[in-house]
Amino acid sequence: MSGKAIVIDGIFVDPEIANSYFACDVEKCKGACCFMEGEYGAPLLEEEISLIKDVLPIVKKYLPEKNVKFIDENGFYDETSTGYSTKCINDRECVFVFWENGIARCSFEKAFINGEISFRKPISCHLFPLRNYSLNGALVGGDVLKYVKISECKPAIKKGEREKIKLYEFLKPALTRYFGEEWFNKLVKTLESLNNRR
Repeated sequence: MSGKAIVIDGIFVDPEIANSYFACDVEKCKGACCFMEGEYGAPLLEEEISLIKDVLPIVKKYLPEKNVKFIDENGFYDETSTGYSTKCINDRECVFVFWENGIARCSFEKAFINGEISFRKPISCHLFPLRNYSLNGALVGGDVLKYVKISECKPAIKKGEREKIKLYEFLKPALTRYFGEEWFNKLVKTLESLNNRR
């Protein structure tokens, strides 16, 4: 983390998010966070595995045939020494991705928007580009939110700067979902106070 960490109710927050702008621009990045190269996909909470199992028949209908076959033969998650994660196809594409006009889309979010399920998507995906390092077992007994910058998200930074959308404002639905509205309000108050001192 750059600078002194912000701590809100025992949760460590990367101070860089105080003055960072961000707003996803999928037309430019093509949903790159859903098909980044790597052996494992999105980190999963243990309780999310049962939630995904429950909605699997619904989200499968949005997936390409190859993804459905892959899930049927290999399952949809991996268990490692640090926790759980979604599986990837060819060490790249999340198994829950479908393609729409050349853009990688999330089958969970599609079903959620259509009112078919109440599970929007894994919280690690919802929080991105913030990474919660307690989600994947790297830390015990505390949450650490780190702003992870990847080159594929440069269009999101430019869009955020252009439209004056702060990273924490863009991520309000995800942060509120996971940490609660009261915690989010404390975060905003702290970050705004930090910005006013600059």
